[in-house]
Amino acid sequence: MLGDAPGKAAGPFSLDPPQVFPSGPQEFINLVSHYYRGEMSRMMSWRDRIDRTTNWAIGAVAAMLSVSLSSPNAHHGVLLFAMLLVFLLLVIESRRYRFFDVYRNRVRLLERNYYARIFGRGEAVDPNEWMNRLSLDLLSPGFLINMEQALARRLRRNYIWLFVILLLAWVLKATQGAGLIEPGQSGPVPSLRSLSRNASLGHLPGWGVIVGLVLFYGWMLYVMIKHREKWGELAYGEVHV
Repeated sequence: MLGDAPGKAAGPFSLDPPQVFPSGPQEFINLVSHYYRGEMSRMMSWRDRIDRTTNWAIGAVAAMLSVSLSSPNAHHGVLLFAMLLVFLLLVIESRRYRFFDVYRNRVRLLERNYYARIFGRGEAVDPNEWMNRLSLDLLSPGFLINMEQALARRLRRNYIWLFVILLLAWVLKATQGAGLIEPGQSGPVPSLRSLSRNASLGHLPGWGVIVGLVLFYGWMLYVMIKHREKWGELAYGEVHV
């Protein structure tokens, strides 16, 4: 028609941009459900990677223990190498845990402030507060914990027990065998001199190996104590990974 205003399309054809935001409660519920499912999937994907690294560490410890303790002639350096290998896996897992923690935080944000309220649990929270936090996290994603904190969490949960087992096996290996009990020694406990001699590794003296182990295990203990959470969702003993 000649009387129609220019620049406007007639009928079902419209030049207006499509609606990208939910226009009603039903669309908002669908959006939250799909987003929650997506974040849960990403969180479980990183959780699976963490479990794989832990399984590798357990398998490596079992293999090294069988090699070292199966024969009295096996060198104690196998156990030192096992400690180094497990620490490398710990670093890899801690890096993966930092990614997992980002997605876990988003999932828990939705669960605490949206789903918990639907099921009648938890205090009422202003939607603008937690939705703005989630929006900022999506606009500028970043790690929530540093590498040292991630190391402390994985040590407390799994790896410290692997390191303790390796240390006990190393002590057993370093104190057994001929030549540890010197002439004139009354008891079965080896002297420090014989222990230091047996703990040597190549050109590295035994006292250097012992001091290195003391510093390494002392550092791990310091990290766990320094970053031990005492409250909230990540407090020791509560349900988390």
